[in-house]
Amino acid sequence: MTIPVLSRARVRRLWLAAQGLDREHPFGDGPQATRRAVEHLGYVQIDTIHVIERCHHHILYSRIPDYCRADLVRAQRDERSVFEAWTHALAYVPTCDLRFHLPRMRNPEAMPRRYYADVDQAEVRRLLARIRRDGPVSIRDLDEDVRVEKTHPWASRKPSKRLLQYAFFAGDLTVSARDGMVKTYELAARHFGWPPRPRPASDRQVAAYMLERALRSQGIVNLDSVCYLDNLYKTAVRALLEAEARAGRLRPVRVEGGDECWWMTAAGLEQALDSEAGRGGARGGVSNRARDDDAIADGDLSQPVHLLSPFDPLVIQRRRLARLFGYEHVFEAYLPPARRRFGYFALPVLVGDRVVAAIDLKTLRTEGRVEIRQWTWIEAETAALRRRVEAALGHFELFQLAGGQQADSPRLRTGIST
Repeated sequence: MTIPVLSRARVRRLWLAAQGLDREHPFGDGPQATRRAVEHLGYVQIDTIHVIERCHHHILYSRIPDYCRADLVRAQRDERSVFEAWTHALAYVPTCDLRFHLPRMRNPEAMPRRYYADVDQAEVRRLLARIRRDGPVSIRDLDEDVRVEKTHPWASRKPSKRLLQYAFFAGDLTVSARDGMVKTYELAARHFGWPPRPRPASDRQVAAYMLERALRSQGIVNLDSVCYLDNLYKTAVRALLEAEARAGRLRPVRVEGGDECWWMTAAGLEQALDSEAGRGGARGGVSNRARDDDAIADGDLSQPVHLLSPFDPLVIQRRRLARLFGYEHVFEAYLPPARRRFGYFALPVLVGDRVVAAIDLKTLRTEGRVEIRQWTWIEAETAALRRRVEAALGHFELFQLAGGQQADSPRLRTGIST
């Protein structure tokens, strides 16, 4: 059987459409857009770095033009439609998907729970009893005279922090609210209103969930993109891919310039091939247009512009990004300054389906402005392209300085400086 080939340009567009980055308001407006975005993406990564706005807010802003930070607070604390869990990293995930995360919580060998094997279970029980009796706690509520040496920069000197983290990763506690990076822990059963406690999904059900999530948010997948930084279910996902292909629900496909096997739904592939043929290509082959992905509307400035977080779902899969966009993003915050190419916290700038620049920014909150520390062009600079990126920077600065307000607050001004 001949395996069809799609151009990189087509595959980029499939991924961008699946991510909601090819159009405005893909998840609607208002507070419910936050819930819809998290449910569609499957996860929104959390990280401690605060050079600019924290990445979970940044990721949502990239897809919700009128995003307000209070919407995520409300979704987690009040509506309880999202919660925090470990995927490839700590992330917000939809509460409707909770049962698919329970098996990892119960598995003592799963990441990152296995790093807490030495926790004193009697101490954990005492901590849970305190929360059950006195209510939710944060690390600030736990007064301790004893301090321990930090094992890494994100560790706490309070021994009880490990108890909280163990109970969180085991699923006994959940983060009921968050103030910056200070988390309030509550009994999961009380926060979610159990009983009944959801029944954990089987391994096959988890694999099916991971595949469905990847197809929905990526458009076209391979084994590594479905199981990004997660080897726990890789064998089950591989078997499921093969079974779905035999059943005809998935179709193998290759991407121009490579031999690796990718997968799409049968309906999705038919639609992609029809679009490819309509642009001068042929089914089963690469588009006849020479260097198809370099012929994308040079100077078409009507396309969306996004300053993406380094932790954005489109950026974190570095190999996939490089393969499809020809742009190799390196997270350089932990490199010595002399070895940095793009800067400490560079943001890839997406215009349409091209990464055209990487801009290193820092939000100077006390001064009420955003500073450009370094601007690196990936593609050739033009005056029109620069104007489009500068306009996006202006909106981005408003978002950075908006605090709990929406990014279009008339009380804020723009004045990005270099």
